[in-house]
Amino acid sequence: MTEETEMLLSRLRDTVRTGRGGGRPWRLRVGLAALIAGAFVVVPANPAFAAPTFKLPFRCGEVWSGQTRTNHSPLYAVDFNRSGDDGMPVVASAPGTVSLVRDLGGTSYGKYVVIDHGGGYSTLYAHLKSWTVSVGDRLEYGTRIGYVGSTGGSTGPHLHYEQRLNGSPIQVRFDGALALYYGTKNYTSSNECGANLYSPQMVCGSGYNVIDRAGLVSGGVSYGKVYLLYNSGNGYNCTVTIKHRSVGTPSATSAYLEPQGGTRTTDSGSFSWYAGPVRKHAPGTCVKWGGSVNGVAYNSPWEHCG
Repeated sequence: MTEETEMLLSRLRDTVRTGRGGGRPWRLRVGLAALIAGAFVVVPANPAFAAPTFKLPFRCGEVWSGQTRTNHSPLYAVDFNRSGDDGMPVVASAPGTVSLVRDLGGTSYGKYVVIDHGGGYSTLYAHLKSWTVSVGDRLEYGTRIGYVGSTGGSTGPHLHYEQRLNGSPIQVRFDGALALYYGTKNYTSSNECGANLYSPQMVCGSGYNVIDRAGLVSGGVSYGKVYLLYNSGNGYNCTVTIKHRSVGTPSATSAYLEPQGGTRTTDSGSFSWYAGPVRKHAPGTCVKWGGSVNGVAYNSPWEHCG
């Protein structure tokens, strides 16, 4: 409450006590109550953001049994199971950036991953057998993040899944529809059917970060994207081409990398998911990089010389 508000409240109280104001102290009491209420209105720290359209955290077309229960911790989490689920892929349920990868050992979540989707929204994937991402990785719908397991306090293989807003669990929604609370229901994944399960960091390996990218677009259709990554720890660049068309089906795909003054190395063939990784030691050296999918290509000039 500001100093000016406190002074005004003090004057109003004096008026009410003394009866000044035309013999109608009740009006002042009403005004005082309204002012006091207004003085304590809580203003949100941030404006509201629209929630992402979350998808089931599994591959397109897969059917999973999702369970919610009143004694679950946290209350709004969903546990997913299906026959033979141990070791099955878990994928990102919305685009975002990996904010946490942690192993709590034999307690609680065990091995788990958190993805930040922006606007205060995040998702958590727990009891993983293993993960395939690192903090800072940029993910899209359907990007593989790990595998179903039974780590931590789990009594059997399953995925513990949460959606959060500003760090607090919220009721889960898939494709805009509220999950069943409480009980068990079968859900069919619509998660980016045809999406690539791999990210450039997954292909190039730990320590590599994306420094540039180029879309492979023809006729308004995206055939893929070529990425240039750099590992500041060892001075290596890495190039990889991630497919967007004919994903999962072998087709002509390539990636190349050439340090200035060195030789060009190309990985090309009939690949289902990506071409590469092509790695070259090039600290402080200009590079040319590029790649193609189904004949749609990108070729860079000499760049990234620092």
